[in-house]
Amino acid sequence: MADSPLKIAVDRAWTVHRATHEDIDASDSRRCSLERYLFGKADAGESDPEELTCHGLAYLARLKPDEY
Repeated sequence: MADSPLKIAVDRAWTVHRATHEDIDASDSRRCSLERYLFGKADAGESDPEELTCHGLAYLARLKPDEY
């Protein structure tokens, strides 16, 4: 996954999410949930890192603590 659109999107979405939610640790399990979600989007054919990032941020915004 080294500089793939998926890795770029996961890193960007997670960085933005953590910047706006200071109480979230870098190793929080929501990152794994984000990776799985965006992997599904990429597997379905989405390859634009910016689109994937937007999908990831929207996903994190609606994720409840008991869903990850």
